[in-house]
Amino acid sequence: MDLGLADRTIWVTGGSSGVGLATVRALLAEGARVATCGRSADRLAKATAALGSDRLLTGVCDIRDADATHAFARRIADTFGGVDGLVNNAGQSRMKGLDEATAEDWRDELELKFSGVLNPLDAARPYLKASDAASIVNINAVLAKQPEPRLITTSAARAGLLNLAKTLSAALAPDGIRVNSVCLGLIDTGQWTRRHAAADSGMTYEDWQAELAADRGIALGRLGRAEEVAYPIVALLSPRASYITGTSIDVCGGVGRGIL
Repeated sequence: MDLGLADRTIWVTGGSSGVGLATVRALLAEGARVATCGRSADRLAKATAALGSDRLLTGVCDIRDADATHAFARRIADTFGGVDGLVNNAGQSRMKGLDEATAEDWRDELELKFSGVLNPLDAARPYLKASDAASIVNINAVLAKQPEPRLITTSAARAGLLNLAKTLSAALAPDGIRVNSVCLGLIDTGQWTRRHAAADSGMTYEDWQAELAADRGIALGRLGRAEEVAYPIVALLSPRASYITGTSIDVCGGVGRGIL
């Protein structure tokens, strides 16, 4: 099926690795023009060097900085003529329980999660409004619906983002802008290879993954791959999904409990 994304411009935040980078690749394969940003110039350059497309624009941008975010949005519009879609992917998890989380942890986590959606939205909104098929996809986690006590600040912030996305879907519908969420389970990205190394379990990464999947009650018995998340994201960005808004899709392999 032709997803109708050829020559449409999609902005993906946090495109230096993992799900963000996989989404950039998938969009380029569909013929889209893609703009992506990250906080580290070196990481972004290394991650995208092999893509080598004249339909790809990259730049350093911390989405917590509203001015920098607006400047990058203008650069996208100047280069590609507008913005048709936005993937809010920037973010991270904060491993803290109730007795460990400080006021600063709460403040920083809420700032990152909400700035990661609201700043790009504010910057891209005029361009999205001008598009004939605008779509926003917020990358969230099943933590939003299934809290993990050892990730208390992240769980709470993600629940708030899921609520915000539903509100935005109604508020932006008159402008023809759809808003949906993709909620992730355990996805095999760099954070899990680092956790495997830190665990020093003596197990191979594959065996450690399988044990982790069993412990978390993942029905499919494994961690997901970044490209398996990218495909639903791309589908929601497509004009073919024009009657889907205000919803969330879980891409989690049927996880049965907390995802730490």
